[in-house]
Amino acid sequence: MTAFRYEAARSDGGLVRGLLDAASEPAAAAVLSARGLYPILVESSPVSVRRPSRRAQATVFESLAAFVDAGVPLEKALQATERVAADPLRDVLARVAQRVREGSSLGVALAAERLFSPVTVGLVRAGERGVGLGAALGQAAAQLEREAETESRIRTALTYPALLAVVGSGAIALIVLFVIPRFAALLGDLGQTLPTATRILLVLSDAARSYGLVLGAAGVGLAIIAVRAINEHRPAWHAWLLRLPIVGALRLALASARASRTLGALLGSGTPALAALEIAREAAGDAAVATRIAAARSRVAEGQGLTAALEATGALTSSALQLAAIGEGSGRLPNLLAKAADLDDAEAERRLKTLVSLLEPGLILLFAGLVAFVAAALLQAVYALRP
Repeated sequence: MTAFRYEAARSDGGLVRGLLDAASEPAAAAVLSARGLYPILVESSPVSVRRPSRRAQATVFESLAAFVDAGVPLEKALQATERVAADPLRDVLARVAQRVREGSSLGVALAAERLFSPVTVGLVRAGERGVGLGAALGQAAAQLEREAETESRIRTALTYPALLAVVGSGAIALIVLFVIPRFAALLGDLGQTLPTATRILLVLSDAARSYGLVLGAAGVGLAIIAVRAINEHRPAWHAWLLRLPIVGALRLALASARASRTLGALLGSGTPALAALEIAREAAGDAAVATRIAAARSRVAEGQGLTAALEATGALTSSALQLAAIGEGSGRLPNLLAKAADLDDAEAERRLKTLVSLLEPGLILLFAGLVAFVAAALLQAVYALRP
């Protein structure tokens, strides 16, 4: 199905504009005619390829929640929210509103866009099943805000190491490609034997200048092959990452936080455990953890308790499992899963800071070592000159 933008006339002469889904332009015109409209313009609606940020999505759901809680009909709430939404989301909301006008539920209309996460759609569907659409929209907005905040903290933590890597690589490239060749020409004119370190440096510099593009292209090709191989064996790759020191604990904490928060939100909104586990599996963001959650879901389907199944498969961190066990025993599972997610987020942030604290001096030592080698090689050549 393709989204089509249309302009049509009513029998009283008034104009109607909107969006509808159809297989082709003639099919869209036929749908309009069946509604008693006279098509004037039917054209394919361009779909935004730029994925809106989670914070922009959170703003949309906060607006929808406010309107719905105030008693505004859903169709009018969508139209009002469309005016304040970011550019990538305006056409999306227009299509969602059109589907709602045609009788679709909000959850189905959002899922048809393939833009919103399974967690968001799952919360909306749970709200439509009777636990309250306004509250579900508010939970979806809060979930998106937390995810946006987590992403922001990760980007902030990695900004300095990334800048250091770029600047250091640029400085090394400048030395190798421009400074060393001029120095080599000067030494060549003197016709003296150069120290071993200097000869190695000159050979590396010549190779970088002569075969730099070829080596770069080969590196890009190998990177593409590696990415494809990782995508084809994603669960095994993620399982290997989980076994790494520091990195593994960080990934498990992040995945556990996402899964716990999703489970807590969905169970709190009345979603059955099996459906909540399926959505949590998709929200985990780690293929290995998702496999563990799927195994836990199978155990729950066979009659095992939720916490016991998660503990048996190692799907969550130990702290999350302890809180889940307390919550399951006291009837406060959704609230304690949300608390477990907050603790996992804090643990992930702490481990991320630890990783960055190791990465920064590592990069500094790496580039300092390279510069020291270049300087030592050049100074050896200078000191070896005979009058």
